[in-house]
Amino acid sequence: MYRIRRRSLLFAAAATPAAAAVPARAASGEHPDRPLVIGHRGAAGWRPEHTAAAYTYGAQTGADWIEPDLVPTKDGVLVVRHENEISQTTDVAAHAEFADRRTTKTVDGRSVTGWFTEDFTLAELKTLRAVERLPSVRNRNTVFDGRDQVLTFQEVVDLARRLSKTYGRTIAVFPETKHPTYFRSIGLELEPRLAAAVRRNRLGPRECVIQSFEPTSLRRMTGLGLPLWQALGTTGGPYDLPSTTYQDMMTPEGLARIAEYADWIGPDKSSLTGTPLLTDAHTAGLRVGPYTFRSENQFLPPELRRGTGPDDFGDAFAEYALYYRLGVDAVVTDFPDLAVIARRG
Repeated sequence: MYRIRRRSLLFAAAATPAAAAVPARAASGEHPDRPLVIGHRGAAGWRPEHTAAAYTYGAQTGADWIEPDLVPTKDGVLVVRHENEISQTTDVAAHAEFADRRTTKTVDGRSVTGWFTEDFTLAELKTLRAVERLPSVRNRNTVFDGRDQVLTFQEVVDLARRLSKTYGRTIAVFPETKHPTYFRSIGLELEPRLAAAVRRNRLGPRECVIQSFEPTSLRRMTGLGLPLWQALGTTGGPYDLPSTTYQDMMTPEGLARIAEYADWIGPDKSSLTGTPLLTDAHTAGLRVGPYTFRSENQFLPPELRRGTGPDDFGDAFAEYALYYRLGVDAVVTDFPDLAVIARRG
């Protein structure tokens, strides 16, 4: 995988002619011409997301990084779930002892009803089991329902190191801080807990890259010496900066500001088609890893769909080939095995 170099808070690559003249990947280290494959929530296309089975399968099939989304428990432990509301990803609704925990909260301005990690201790969460989040789309994955516990971030770090040893290559962890402004507002700050885990495990730039949709969260972690990844949505803007839109952040001026604190941007893959974003980001000294690559027809452009059903697999290889030709530095995918095969050409 790439060797990622860390930039200081004050360094803005867009203002440095020498940096601007060199494509972002040219200084990336071990494999300057090979995009990274990032296992989105492990290998979410083949196993229930954020489980040991998903992370292991992703590593087995060639993922360079595995991605845990981080949310806290009531007793302040970082666990990995796509959201803090867990009714879609665990069997919590089947646990009568937790029926009274169902509630409605406002998270990042949205009303959400269900069960929330911050209302459970780690010990209580460990009594739950993971289930497939998209059973109607990925019915094949439901065979694994009930087999895996909710993992802590520490358990994912330990697993990544075991897998690295098994496969003889560094498999990095790629944690995302989820809803950091919300958790800060209820006294469960994510950043100090993540920083403590990084220091406790002595995670270096080859083992950990931190991502967030919220710039404030990333800026709070610039002192860790790790690469930072600014995720970008397609509509609206980061919750912590209500006057800023993602479209603002994807302009040359916005990218230059991102380059002051981050090393990567992670836009939706659609943001790269027919736009100068990839070139502009490389000019700013930023690497680019679009998300999320999936194989089902409903997630592919019309010309790459095959068969008649929205959940049938389309020509995913053609989509990977397109983005590899564009010159992306990574792909974030539910199917890391297919991305690795496509990368071979």
